[in-house]
Amino acid sequence: MDSLLAPAIFGEIELANRVVMAPMTRSRATVDGDATDLMAAHYGVRATAGLIVTEGIAPSEVGKGYCRTPVLDGPHRLDGWRRITDAVHAGGGRIVAQAMHCGRVAHAANKALGVETVAPSAIQAAGTMYTDAEGMMPFDEPRALTAAEVRSIVDEYRRFAALSMEAGFDGVEVHATSGYLPAQFLCTGTNRRTDAYGGSLEGRIRFPVEILEAVSEEIGAGRTGLRICPGNPFNDLVDDRPEDVEETFRAFLMAIQALRLSWLHVIRRHEGRLDNLALARELHDGAVIANDSYDGPSADAAIASGKCDAVSFGRHYLATPDLVTRFGAGDQPDPFDHRTLYTPGPAGYTELSG
Repeated sequence: MDSLLAPAIFGEIELANRVVMAPMTRSRATVDGDATDLMAAHYGVRATAGLIVTEGIAPSEVGKGYCRTPVLDGPHRLDGWRRITDAVHAGGGRIVAQAMHCGRVAHAANKALGVETVAPSAIQAAGTMYTDAEGMMPFDEPRALTAAEVRSIVDEYRRFAALSMEAGFDGVEVHATSGYLPAQFLCTGTNRRTDAYGGSLEGRIRFPVEILEAVSEEIGAGRTGLRICPGNPFNDLVDDRPEDVEETFRAFLMAIQALRLSWLHVIRRHEGRLDNLALARELHDGAVIANDSYDGPSADAAIASGKCDAVSFGRHYLATPDLVTRFGAGDQPDPFDHRTLYTPGPAGYTELSG
């Protein structure tokens, strides 16, 4: 495991090793979106990871989609997050905040009263999502954003970045996959706009480019990262033509090259026509974090071969807080209990059976 356990420097962030804890929604925030002491315990015990990427955090109440997920939209949210970053730093780790605006992937029952659901275009996503109040429900029918509102959301990401630094985070990762708002703008199947934020390839990439420009200006590109998965159909994200995917992401990655982001977090795909990791290596000069279904030996081999600079692990970290130690000893991670992924309380979160 020499490659996986070697230290690294990603932009302005020093990593003790190349084992990254992937962002995972666990629904342990309060109903109102505040971080909790339970979350601090969860992240703190995993501080031996070279880097922790938090669960998705909404930059506003409008950006919230799922039940019991966190929001970072003002100074009143800082104390809870400071307890989390303090716990990770006390264990020698590094932690970055993932900014996640869900856009149309939302339901009103999971938001504050009267908060609407928005999207690039008024196209409802196919499928359902869980709500505490009403069980499984169809996604909301969204309202299309005005151009002025799109620019306002860019400012929300800028505010999120500034608040993240106040909360003690080491950086910010912008979530631009899984069918959430930046991905909705990129996708030809969800962006039917005819203004400057749609109607052309340049228009579709404009919103995520402006987000990254704003975050980089606020905290520095050396502390800014981006998560992508070109071609990921999750949450009904389907382009009009298969070739749209590569065309879009080539243009997008080329448009942000000059920013020199610290890292690109890439979910590889085991099917499809596009090699996401190869595309990232071709068009990104900084670090590449690979994700999806790696074990210790395959992660070590991927780094040693130059395909990536680090590997992020999700499921392995659910039940195995000491994953780095396990990898170093050649031991297997514990199995996780999928039944406790999103349930409130400590079971399967801070209280593990493995």
